[in-house]
Amino acid sequence: MTQIFGEFIEKHSTREKLTLEILPDSISVEEFWRNNDLSANFIADFLTTFVTKNDQEETNLQRQSEIKSSMSYIANELLENSVKYCHQASQLPITIKLYIDRQKIRFFVTNCISQLRAANLQGIIYQISHTNPEELYISHLEKNSGDEYSFKSGIGFLSMINDYSANLAWKFEAIADKPQVMSITTMVELSV
Repeated sequence: MTQIFGEFIEKHSTREKLTLEILPDSISVEEFWRNNDLSANFIADFLTTFVTKNDQEETNLQRQSEIKSSMSYIANELLENSVKYCHQASQLPITIKLYIDRQKIRFFVTNCISQLRAANLQGIIYQISHTNPEELYISHLEKNSGDEYSFKSGIGFLSMINDYSANLAWKFEAIADKPQVMSITTMVELSV
């Protein structure tokens, strides 16, 4: 069974892409956390090179800086979520795919999560889809401001929508030989 939320794009017309695969049990979550910025910055550098390769020199540096900053934030958020919520016992990899053209960048991050986490995430997606994202973001920030241990559901997604004008979509797929988990692909699309 497959469920799609949002405008999920299956086909890609670009040849420029990057694919990374992480085995969740190859390093500890703590070790991954220490190096997550390096991975996010690598992705941002890679994307910036392709997106700005034909820009005029005088506008290139500022545009590179803006694109790199937004790409790094989004890559960091997606990587953190994929590792934090990954169902490690499933032994399935986390896959990051990036598709690049002159107008759009699409991030696709696939990982496996438990059925319970999938249901919780679908609730968050429903809330994001049916509420004003700006109001929801402020509401979550106010709720979480006094409690550092509070569950900040959806704040990263809301930040991508509000701060970077990102389009988000998700695909949930059952895994035939692993009924306790689902494969989830989060798509983030940005105009550049």
